[in-house]
Amino acid sequence: MLKTTLIAHASMLIQSNKTTILTDPVWFDYLWEEINVLCPSINLNLKKIPPIDVLNISHRHQDHFDVRTLAYLIQNESILTPNTMILAPSDDILIDVLKELNYKNINIVEDFKSITVNDVTLTPTPSLNEGDCFPEHGLLINDGEVTVWNQVDTIVSPEIISYIHKLYGRLDFSHSRFLPLLEGNFNHHKTMAIPFDEYSSFLKVAGALKPKFIVPGSAAFRYRDEYDFLNRYSFPITPEQFLSDLGEFCPDIKSSLFNPGDIAYISKEGVKIDKQSSEFVRVLDDDSDKIIFKPIMEVTPIISTVSDSTANTNNLKVVEEFIEGVYMEKLSVCDKLNGWKHWQTLYQIEVFDSSGDSKSWDIDFGNDELKVCKKNLRKINLYEGIASSDIIKLINGETSWDFVGLSGNYRTFNNIYRVGPGSFEFYPPDRPFPLPLLQVFPSNKEMDRNKYMKDVARWKDNA
Repeated sequence: MLKTTLIAHASMLIQSNKTTILTDPVWFDYLWEEINVLCPSINLNLKKIPPIDVLNISHRHQDHFDVRTLAYLIQNESILTPNTMILAPSDDILIDVLKELNYKNINIVEDFKSITVNDVTLTPTPSLNEGDCFPEHGLLINDGEVTVWNQVDTIVSPEIISYIHKLYGRLDFSHSRFLPLLEGNFNHHKTMAIPFDEYSSFLKVAGALKPKFIVPGSAAFRYRDEYDFLNRYSFPITPEQFLSDLGEFCPDIKSSLFNPGDIAYISKEGVKIDKQSSEFVRVLDDDSDKIIFKPIMEVTPIISTVSDSTANTNNLKVVEEFIEGVYMEKLSVCDKLNGWKHWQTLYQIEVFDSSGDSKSWDIDFGNDELKVCKKNLRKINLYEGIASSDIIKLINGETSWDFVGLSGNYRTFNNIYRVGPGSFEFYPPDRPFPLPLLQVFPSNKEMDRNKYMKDVARWKDNA
């Protein structure tokens, strides 16, 4: 028999007779650049968590790879012992962070290459995620009698499902992906409709996998405080709706909600879920009603997080000098320049202070000499609006697009087309148009590494 306890979001404690496995520990608010909180909130008694034999990390996203929680674990041998095996993907940034936190016994996993620990066999499963530049894996856990699969955020193919069946037949229990997140769609003026192809693929995966029992997994957080309005734009499906749709799509698969503090007992005879029976974690406040998908509601304006008037004035002066100096120089030698010229791009960048006042700069990429226009352009077909506090952090190398692109204080849109003699051409709306800020401050491995190492410095000796 296997016993699975949900701690929060994608963090689970999976126990066999002789082995305890912890997955993706994210235990503290705030998370993901301090934009999000766990939802539902939890009451976690850290002193009652048992020692673990295996720590499994699925991938580098911050809601699965939380430096603060990892820093806490390495300093608490009651949970993480010297003999604990760490399973991690082949991701140099992730591995470097673990080593910087003084983790040992790190094992790089390979998809479908099984690992035996005491009485369990652990088998990483592949992911076909195309949007990320780093590897990710799900995890099969088998104790010789039953098999559990944690899909996490992975995307799988019929061939992957077929191989899972070849290994273990019909699975006994699955933590299945259910939520097509729309994070960032608001900021980038993308559609707010449910991505039906993606959502239906989750149901199709469940139908093809056909486990005996399914619970929705890996989506238990929300935006906090000043970012709260984004809860109406980011989460189009609830766990309850997924289970209702799954019941219609695959009526022969048993299913249940699975909340922090719930324990699933998985045996050959079936699955029994004891609600709120964990000794170390319970739901503190079921605040999931704060996540209501209504992408037509009032939107919070862009404002700087710097409230001091003198600091605001100084920030705007720094921004002005940067945009009219370094920014223009970098755009004039950018490898996207000819594309911007070809599409007759009329660009505006607008920077907002804490009062909501703003200053904008217009650039006509059709001019032979790239310069800031002294009068407003007749139209804008490429726009970037950003809080002065955020662009200052980008200039100083103090933040990443993980924060800026999700915080609601950066917004963009484009309506790109060009007209010629008897012709009208438009840029394909399903392709991202190059954004000047992203070209000058590229979202790359260096930015990602700096983000994580900043967290390491913050939490390494202070978790």
